[in-house]
This record gives sequence, structure tokens and C-alpha cells, in this order.
Amino acid sequence: MIARCLALLPAAAVGIPMAWAAAAAARAGLDAGAWTALARHPQTASAVGLSLATGLASFVLALASSAVLMALSYASPRWARLHRPLPAMLALPHTAFAIGFVLLIAPSGWLVRAGVAVLSPFNHGLGLALEAPPPWQTSQDPWGLGLIAVLTLKEIPFLLWAALAQLQRPDLAQRLAAEIQLAQTLGYRTRAAWWRIVWPQLLPRLQAPLIAVLAYSLTAVDIALLAGPSAPPTLAVLAWQWLQDPDPARNALGAAAAWLLGAGVVVVALTGRLAQSAGRRWARARWSRGASQPVAQLGVASGARSVHVLARGAATSALPVAYAAVACALVLGSVTGVWRFPALWPQLWSWEAWHSVAGSSAAVWTTLTLGFTSSAAALLWSVAWLEWAPSRWQHRLRPLVFFPLMLPGVLWVVGLHELSLGWGLDGQVSGLWLAHSLCVLPYALLSLEGPYGRFDQRLQTVAASLGRSRWAFLVHVKWPLLRAALAASFAVGFAVSVAQYVPTLYVGGGRFSTVTTEAVALSAGGQRSLMAAYAALQWLLPALVFGLAAWGGRTRRFAPPTQTRSLQ
Repeated sequence: MIARCLALLPAAAVGIPMAWAAAAAARAGLDAGAWTALARHPQTASAVGLSLATGLASFVLALASSAVLMALSYASPRWARLHRPLPAMLALPHTAFAIGFVLLIAPSGWLVRAGVAVLSPFNHGLGLALEAPPPWQTSQDPWGLGLIAVLTLKEIPFLLWAALAQLQRPDLAQRLAAEIQLAQTLGYRTRAAWWRIVWPQLLPRLQAPLIAVLAYSLTAVDIALLAGPSAPPTLAVLAWQWLQDPDPARNALGAAAAWLLGAGVVVVALTGRLAQSAGRRWARARWSRGASQPVAQLGVASGARSVHVLARGAATSALPVAYAAVACALVLGSVTGVWRFPALWPQLWSWEAWHSVAGSSAAVWTTLTLGFTSSAAALLWSVAWLEWAPSRWQHRLRPLVFFPLMLPGVLWVVGLHELSLGWGLDGQVSGLWLAHSLCVLPYALLSLEGPYGRFDQRLQTVAASLGRSRWAFLVHVKWPLLRAALAASFAVGFAVSVAQYVPTLYVGGGRFSTVTTEAVALSAGGQRSLMAAYAALQWLLPALVFGLAAWGGRTRRFAPPTQTRSLQ
């Protein structure tokens, strides 16, 4: 009875604002006149087509790339090397990654300059000399190729992290290891066994992360502003522009566009579900026929085998190398002064951008305050919910908790804005904290569910048999053993809070600046070094928190007791 009463507090603390925001978002889409105006607007059809093309392409590429990377490295030494850099890659926010990627692939960026430097010995013979940046449109191109590349590269680490959380479950890991070993004795290679055994069991377990990736790919605003086309923009950017308009009619038009995005996510998700069901029957018939040729009969030359090994190593190393290049572009771009094309290195280094960042410390302190307070609130709620809520309560409230992951960001922020208006929190720090906390909560809970579910409950029985209370067991046994997972959940929540752009502007009423809002605002101007400095800071802050979480959650080593000479 006491446990249920304790579970009521976190249920009410999150269920009430979540339900309020969801109902407010639903009411915003009931204006029939706004739907008529949206259907007649000349940019609607092209924006919808562009959103579907870029979102679906990036989703399919991210899913396929993640599956291939796992197939190439599973049950091999490359598996650890693939997952070791994931925390650092997840710590790089979407906005910072987009800015660094744009700086990297720009016509005057590092890649073009490096290519010119490599080809410089052949310039006279081939006529490849470049005195000015080439007239290429590498970002904000009308086809959305730059947006697809950014979304694909940013979602792969999240999918790998979600898959790793499933594959690390003891029951699943032991069963899959035994099945892989059995498949190898039947003549299958490890990679073929992955596709026939592991992937069909893993894919259904990734439904929630896949829907979250699909929803973000179709409805991203901040990345689309930085790397997406602008004439016409994606539907998410168009809805965001209308929602910021002071005209109530345009505001209602933006709400209708946000609901159209939500309907598009639902339709695409249901279509994918039907396709998966149809593909499962084909895969079962295709993959249950047995190996086409025993492994022993597949003669492969040693040279070809070496090339194959090198190719697999390059494929698994490509993602960390891409992230390292983007991070270097951010850091070096923030201290760049005079840099004439096609010089590989700047002629002048300058700390002026960082001095400007230090001068606007209010944005940094606002980012830190929101990040620490919202992630701490989300972590405390997640622990209380997982510890005291009955399993059936967790199952029933789970869709509401993960609602922000499934809804388009522009639609969810409409509900958050109505919530802040209804509770008198619009344009206040408390309202902004509540919005950030509700956005952080699903990620904190998602990162903590796995370790909590894998915890050995027999330890509680042992503690109870020794006469220890449940509270003493939690404080002295369970939470210390889970400190790595708790610290990681806090770090994930902090990174999510730092990356919030749309809720910060809309719920905060434009009164609060963070490093993310400053970076996006500067992307429209010509101060590239200052933009890179804010974007680098947007990455460095979560990276620092992830480092502190890794240090605080490390395994403690106890020194052996000192042997003393017994008294005679």
C-alpha cells in the first residue's frame, strides 16, 4: 500500500502535465479554417514532399547503416571498438553536429581545401587549380542531400546505442551466443548468422527507438534550418515559421501544419509496420533454406581475405572518423581568423570568438541551469517510478511518458506552450524548466530501464534475510551498484536539455538565450567563428558531463586488507 502511494506521486507529477500538453496540442488542430488555408497554400505540397523524401531517406540509410555495422562487427574484436565511442558521439548535439558538418563540407571548408592540397602537384597537368571556392551548394541544397547526410550520421549512434542496450540483456545475450555457435556448426558464417538469427530478433525490440528516429527525421526543425533547403523549406520549418507569427490566423496555420506532420509520421509508421509484417514472411522463407554452400568449401584467397578485413575495419571506423572530423571543424573553426582560399591552414588564429562567448555568460549559465535541474528532476522521477510503481502502471503510463518522442517537435511544443499559458508559466524560468524536464524525461527513463531491469533481485532477498530495510538496501546496495547507469542517465538528460531549441524559444517567449539558440541564430549571419564557438561549447558541455559521469560511475577497487601480526 505504501509503495502504491509513493508511486502515485511521480505518476501525478508527470501524467498531469503530459496529458494537459497532449490535450492542448489536440485542440490546436481543430480549426477547420486553418486546414482549408493549409490545403490551398502554394508551399504545402512541395514542403510535404521534401519532408517525406529527406525524412524517409535518412531513416532508411540510418537503419541500414546501423544493421550493416553491427553485422560486420558482431562477435568480433571490432564490436567493442564500434560501441566504445558511442557516448562521445551521443554527447554531440544535433545542432552542433549540423554546424560542424556544414563547416566541413562547405565549398570553402576543410574537405575542399584538403582536396586542393592533395591534388596540388597535379594541378598544372590536369588544370585543377582553384583560386576561389567552387560554386557547389553542399548544404541547403534544393534536393535536401545535405539534410539527409546530417540526419543519417546523427541517428546511427542512437540506433547502435539502443541495439546495444537490448543485446546486453543477459537472457538475450546468452541465447543469441548459443544460437550463433549452433549456426556456425551448421555451416553459417558469423555475418550470415547475424542476418538470419540476431537481426530478426533484434528488430522487433527496436520499435520505440525506430519510431523516435522516424519522427525526428520527418519533423526536425533546428537541423533543417541549418542544413536543409530554404526555398521551399521542409514542412517542419514552415510550421515553425507560422507558429512564430503574431497573427492568430498564421499561428493556427502552423498548428494545422504540425498536425499534418504528426499524421504523416503515423501513416509512415503504420506503412512500415505492414511492410515489416510482409517482409517477415518472405525472410522466414528465404533465410530458412540453409546455407547455400558450406563454409569449408568457400575458398578465399589470402589476398582477397586481407582486403575484405581491411574493408570491414574501414567501414566500422568511418563513423568515429566522421564525428572526429566534425568536432575538429568546430574547434578549429572557432579560433580561425584570416583564412584565404585555398590555404589548408588559416593565416591568423584568433580567440576573439571565445572572448565574445565569455562576454555573454548569461546564455551559458542559462544552459547549465536548465541542463542540471531538468536532468536531475528527470533522473529522480525515473528512479522513483521504476522503484515503486507497479509493473502494470508502468506499462499503462509508458505511452504517455514517451509521447514527446513520438510527436513532431513543433506539435509537442504547441502543447507545452498551451500548458505554460494555462499554468501562468509562459516566459518564466519555471515554465522553461518544466518544458525541458518533460522533454528530457523519456530519454532518462529509456537509458535507465535496461540497467534497472537487469538488476539481480536476489540481492534484495539476501539483504532482507539479514534484517536490513528496503531503504537501507537501496542506499547501501542497489543504488551504489547502479551508480554508473544513474550517472549515464543524468548525462544523457543533460545533453538532451542542452540541445533543446524549439521549446526554449517558444515556451520561453524569446526571453532566454542558450548556447543552442545563439548558435542557430548566428548561422544566418556571417560570423562563422562565433557560430562555431557556440556550437563547440554546445558539444563540450555535454562531453564534460559525460566524462564526469564516467568518472563517477567507474568501478571501485578496494585494496586488500593489511595483514597484521597477531599478538602473542
